[in-house]
Amino acid sequence: PMSDPATHPADTASPAPDLDRIERDLAGVEAALARLDAGTYWTDEVTGAPIPDSHLAAHPTARRAPE
Repeated sequence: PMSDPATHPADTASPAPDLDRIERDLAGVEAALARLDAGTYWTDEVTGAPIPDSHLAAHPTARRAPE
């Protein structure tokens, strides 16, 4: 049976947590694009060590190499 649309959780939940997450994700993407433009995308921001391609493939907005 279909639930009553008036009581569907998506209709009653606050959109703020989703919006906050989306804004953080967007900021991460924008920062990654800026690092790509600057030629530093593959470099750990703190140590200067290279970030492995496999790590960036799994976490494209990573700013640090895995420890």
